[in-house]
Amino acid sequence: MSLSKNNIKLITSLQQKKYRQKHQLFVAEGVKVVSELLSSSLELEQLYAIEEFCIAEKNISATIISEKELKKISTLKTPNKVLGVFRIPKESATDKSSFIVALDGVNDPGNLGTIIRLCDWFGVSELICSKNTVDCYNQKVVQSTMGSLTRVKITYVDLPEFLKQSSLPVYAADMHGENVYKASLPKEAILVMGNEANGISPEIADIVSNNLTIPRFGNLQQTESLNVATATGILLSEFKRKLL
Repeated sequence: MSLSKNNIKLITSLQQKKYRQKHQLFVAEGVKVVSELLSSSLELEQLYAIEEFCIAEKNISATIISEKELKKISTLKTPNKVLGVFRIPKESATDKSSFIVALDGVNDPGNLGTIIRLCDWFGVSELICSKNTVDCYNQKVVQSTMGSLTRVKITYVDLPEFLKQSSLPVYAADMHGENVYKASLPKEAILVMGNEANGISPEIADIVSNNLTIPRFGNLQQTESLNVATATGILLSEFKRKLL
């Protein structure tokens, strides 16, 4: 079965957020990522592959297409055998989780994807994002999560309002905060991570109750800052280590 022009037009349009929102669909590529998504509760719209591809336990098989056709709908430099189109799940009310990561204007898809994987690794079930944080269904985000997208609940909210209404203490990464290795960290909290270039926005900074910093150990002390995803990993490790 060949791809129709309408199929190609629809799939390539999903590279843009406005069309993902319009059709409530997103794209995932590669055997690892697609298999993870197929094994989750996400609803599959269509599946394409260049060779036989089947998830036996769900009785799902792919529409076989040529490598040339796959290249037409892929965003990868080297298309990876299989591409799936999935329905974006409806957002539900935020849970009253005991520990939440919140993102304030994180723009880079790779950073968001890595943070989603970190949440999955450290057992953080809920990730709250400001409205100006990159879309979690951006294909670069989907690819970099390596399936963790299915195990972390992601909600986009008015972040200042969300933080004001929460009863949890609000922690944030800040260059002038308390040394995280010496801080007394609670089991229940919200950890806010800011924009790659500008950090926490002034509006959010006014709400934060505790600032944390990761000290530099280099002799020259000239490194300006850590990548936001790297910093998130270190801070999550410290919060979780306190529970051991």
